[in-house]
Amino acid sequence: MNKHNLKRRVALAAVMASLAPWAQAQTSDVWPSRPITLVVASGAGSGVDLAAREMAQKLSASLKQPVVVENKPGGSGMLAGSMVARAKADGYTLLYSNASFVTVAPAVIKNMTYDPVKDLTPLAQTAVGGIILMVNKDVPANNLKELVALVKANPERYNYATWGNGSAGQLTMEWLKQKAGLKMEHIPYKTTPQIVNDLASGVLQIGWSDPGTPVPMIEANKIKGIAISGNNRVPRTRNVATMGEQGYPFDSVGWFGMFGPANLPKPITDRLNAEINKVQASAEMAKRMETMNFEPPPVKTADEFKAIIAADVKMWATIAKDANISGE
Repeated sequence: MNKHNLKRRVALAAVMASLAPWAQAQTSDVWPSRPITLVVASGAGSGVDLAAREMAQKLSASLKQPVVVENKPGGSGMLAGSMVARAKADGYTLLYSNASFVTVAPAVIKNMTYDPVKDLTPLAQTAVGGIILMVNKDVPANNLKELVALVKANPERYNYATWGNGSAGQLTMEWLKQKAGLKMEHIPYKTTPQIVNDLASGVLQIGWSDPGTPVPMIEANKIKGIAISGNNRVPRTRNVATMGEQGYPFDSVGWFGMFGPANLPKPITDRLNAEINKVQASAEMAKRMETMNFEPPPVKTADEFKAIIAADVKMWATIAKDANISGE
């Protein structure tokens, strides 16, 4: 190779190197260039669904592309989670889920179809609030102490419902059963609206839900709120005391969050986190969260959310072990 050709190759290599960051930036700037699918791990009308649709609407405006909600309830979140985990990591298929399906289910369900920790990229936490224990209006109990006494006096007469095997509702109640010496069977449902409707009609006597779904029925006195997990009461059901206030401290707080497939490119992860948190920080979203009976909306980095998930996975695994809950 002569000296002239060598100089040309060196110069060309330098130009290409200088263009590489620009090309990468252009690639990330192109996203999104088509509609995004937001897979929701719950049925229509649930608290998860309502919060997801609110976020989808706001993101559609900020990203200048439609964000289309697709409900995939069932399988303790595995239908929705697996769909996103197996999707191409290009930012066009995202997951909106609750803590139960991401951090609780792995503690009790054998043969998960995907690994929620390894197969998903945490994007942002979007809502925080305890889960509510409810009863039919005719159940002779108005607080947790009275409900514990009622169930203890009638062993195996009462069942309780949650939104699936491996849900936060199931583990919380199993923890309570162990602490209070209760005998009850678990009935898994697909969605919280089904639980609330069956409680109101008398098909069910006891059930758990996210804090938002049962509000209309509680306000109409068709069901009664007995207790809420976590350390704080929530806006629209202030009269429902925490489990801790009633002698059974259970500090775990439920949450909703958004995820992408594993190995989602960092520019897309960062962009989504920034856009989601921009929505979260708005006065409009704070008001919406209050209306939906959640605590003030959290604003977390993707890494902070990832740390919350890691801590929750460890906590729920300990609770499952201590309560002797085997895989289902």
